[in-house]
Amino acid sequence: MATMNVSLPDAMKDWVENRVGTGQYANASDYVRDLIRMDQKRAEAQAEFDRLVEEGINSPRISITAEDLLERVMAKAEAAVGTRKSA
Repeated sequence: MATMNVSLPDAMKDWVENRVGTGQYANASDYVRDLIRMDQKRAEAQAEFDRLVEEGINSPRISITAEDLLERVMAKAEAAVGTRKSA
């Protein structure tokens, strides 16, 4: 495993030490690794969101009125509520 030294302001160092002190993390390295994992997941989710937005922007347009769209959404919502009630 590689080693990396990081300089932190006192307030951030105290924060890390407090987080470790909760017992959730064995040491500062565990805490930092967890933060990095969470950031990686967030970045992956953002990339997927961006991909889907780009896909939507580049998809062919369909002509539907706002009223028709609302009717479709409401019908699906009512069907979902009906399914829940019968379950």
